[in-house]
Amino acid sequence: MKINVKINEKSWKYYLRKPENIIKKKVTLLNKNIKFLSKKKFIVTLVLSNTKEIKKLNSKFRGKNKSTDILSFPFNDKPLTKIFTRNKKIYLGDIIINIKKVKKKYFINNFDKLWIHGLLHLLGYTHKKDKEHKKMLKLERIYYNIVS
Repeated sequence: MKINVKINEKSWKYYLRKPENIIKKKVTLLNKNIKFLSKKKFIVTLVLSNTKEIKKLNSKFRGKNKSTDILSFPFNDKPLTKIFTRNKKIYLGDIIINIKKVKKKYFINNFDKLWIHGLLHLLGYTHKKDKEHKKMLKLERIYYNIVS
């Protein structure tokens, strides 16, 4: 798996001096420990954004005229098992995180929880039902413990 980082809000660099390097190290840990991720050539875009941009996207794509902490936009609405192909890159989609919603105390820990949550959404996990929510929380903890 590979995550491309796009910085749309310069204040991110105050908290994450080199976000691309930080994410690269964390993705390397995930690839090493989660065989499912290392076997496929998944690509994700992580957009480090702000309240104004995320509110606009939330309104446009979800019909909610308010800011939020994170948005995930899967590129493909088919289950992953249906889009797997050998040795081909699979673009999973975009994760957008709002810097104003990341708790400043323990910033990196909170940031990790958010992008991992977004990644799991791109992998097809949801939290609409209680059973799905529990499964997603369990995976979030596993992934978080690997990268932290």
